[in-house]
Amino acid sequence: MKVRGIILFLLILVIAGAGVYTALNGMQMGDTQIIPMRNSIKQGLDLKGGVFVVFEADTEATGDELDMLINQTIQVFRRRVDAMGLTEPTIVKEGDRRIRVELPGVENVQDALEMVGKTAQLQFVTPDNEVVLTGSNVVDASPIYVDREPDPVVSLEFDSEGSQRFAEATGNFIGEPIYIILDDEIISAPLVQQQITMGQATISGKFTIEEASNLAALIRAGALPVSLNEVQTSTITASLGVDALNRSIDAAKIGIVLVLLFMLVVYRIPGLVASVALTLYVLLVLSIFISLDATLTLPGIAALILSIGMAVDANVIIFERLKEEIKNGKTVRAAVDSGFKRAYRTIIDANVTTLIAGLVLYQFGSGPIRGFAVMLMIGLAVSVFTAVFITRILLKSLISTNLFKNAKYFGV
Repeated sequence: MKVRGIILFLLILVIAGAGVYTALNGMQMGDTQIIPMRNSIKQGLDLKGGVFVVFEADTEATGDELDMLINQTIQVFRRRVDAMGLTEPTIVKEGDRRIRVELPGVENVQDALEMVGKTAQLQFVTPDNEVVLTGSNVVDASPIYVDREPDPVVSLEFDSEGSQRFAEATGNFIGEPIYIILDDEIISAPLVQQQITMGQATISGKFTIEEASNLAALIRAGALPVSLNEVQTSTITASLGVDALNRSIDAAKIGIVLVLLFMLVVYRIPGLVASVALTLYVLLVLSIFISLDATLTLPGIAALILSIGMAVDANVIIFERLKEEIKNGKTVRAAVDSGFKRAYRTIIDANVTTLIAGLVLYQFGSGPIRGFAVMLMIGLAVSVFTAVFITRILLKSLISTNLFKNAKYFGV
């Protein structure tokens, strides 16, 4: 039993150590490469830098009609942002009639805002001012390269109604332009070289690939279902985000080290067990967070540190119960079983109430508030697991060695 307990404790210790090393440095396992956790976590706007803008719908619609308009607008925004190739964008409803758009890593802020926020009342107009098509007739638009054209072109595809009307217009205006107008501004005026009857066309004009991509994105997005007003805009530089991240990490390191030292001084052997359990706790939380493809923000880091405090609190409750049982005359082995059993209800009650708060924040919050709630709820679930199961396994494995019978080893 002694050997078995020592082996189990050392095995868990090795797993924790290997996990920390892999999390910090990554690892190559055959053809599989595990990258460091820091590089695996998606960073939010406040860490990576970028821009956020809040739009408000300018409409008298209410209730279900307003919800439908907002949801349609969000879908248009998503198509535009995806077309820009941005990573980890956040587009969420805020309140009843507002939409919050976060664009981490954006370099040209003004261009990004103009691309996302254009009302995009799109029309295809002939030289005699006849509206042939609108954005709703466009099925797809994309930048491509074609034979005999050194520069990229914009490929267009229309629906059945649009194909018929476009065929009539191009047949009547060969050699003349078809104006593509966005919000009363001509964004392109390609000349009709021949009648187009198959519902597909290309726009050429010595575009760069970026210009062709932007034009295709605007055409593909079509018209927004509602007019929008820009009510709030903020830009965060990448250097500010990096500085905030580094300061948060430094604060977390200092806080964790101080907590672990406190646990070792006050609770001794249980404190050592808690240190190992907390190491596994942090690895599990971050692994789950990465697997959910969640985005880490400064509030998320705050929630992680708070949840570490909750995990420590659970251990403190257990260890205090353990000390009480030893003072009442029980053996260390019996005190461990009794202490854990007495602490369960308190731990569950404390975490359930905090979990309810996290659910409320996630349901009614937006942006960084939701990030805080997600990290908090993950942390709470893992803290119960590490406190109730991992800490108990580690503690019982050490006690089974019969090397720590003296009550002083348990802070009594």
